[in-house]
Amino acid sequence: MKDVQRQRDERNLPIEKVGIKNLRYPISVLDRDKGRQQTVADISMYVDLPHDAKGTHMSRFVEMLHLFREEVSLRSFSSILQEMRTLLEAERAHIDVTFPYFVEKKAPVSGEPGLMDYTCTISGAICAEGRTDLISTVRVPIMSVCPCSLEISEIGAHTQRGMVTVSVRFRKFFWIEGLIQRIEACASSDVYSVLKRVDEKAVTEQAFRNPKFVEDIVRDVALTLGEDANITWFSVSAENFESIHNHSAFAQISSALP
Repeated sequence: MKDVQRQRDERNLPIEKVGIKNLRYPISVLDRDKGRQQTVADISMYVDLPHDAKGTHMSRFVEMLHLFREEVSLRSFSSILQEMRTLLEAERAHIDVTFPYFVEKKAPVSGEPGLMDYTCTISGAICAEGRTDLISTVRVPIMSVCPCSLEISEIGAHTQRGMVTVSVRFRKFFWIEGLIQRIEACASSDVYSVLKRVDEKAVTEQAFRNPKFVEDIVRDVALTLGEDANITWFSVSAENFESIHNHSAFAQISSALP
């Protein structure tokens, strides 16, 4: 059959990214405690297109993804990107994989288990010279107590749930669970899916003993990331969904590490 995509294009305009976007697909990711975890990802895959090519072969993206569905992880991303570039005859390739990652988390006093879900994204790109660039991102819900409110109020203080988003470049493989734990340690308190009354008491008292502005949270996370020799670059942001304001509080730090 005639291959229309391989026909020559005379408009002399290269395309930076062409491919598929927002494909929902079942994948298997590495799990530190259980070995593997089944989840469903939102996947976008692109390659570049030279100025004289009419189009790319869209079906090949899904065909290639099927080969790697047994493991999509930091370990496999370089292979996926190289295969994309080879199969689609491109110089550059890019892929974003976003998925919910579930971690069993026990309540602090009763020990009751519950599943917490964290939104993770692995982004990868490969250039014409074959160098790969990988970024891992995780969004972690946290709780914060406002230090100002606690200082000026005779009774109580306003509290809120927040979201810390951390993106990192790294030298070698690391576990998502470890990064999540380091982020949670920088908040007023963790967030849990299951809490008994004794747990709720403990979490509330812990948070009030540890009040944090969004500025405190991003600085504390930045400090712990900066101490990790495996991390070569990071970006950390914190957004508090304010309980007494009609807006969120936000802070962000990005840093290049030697």
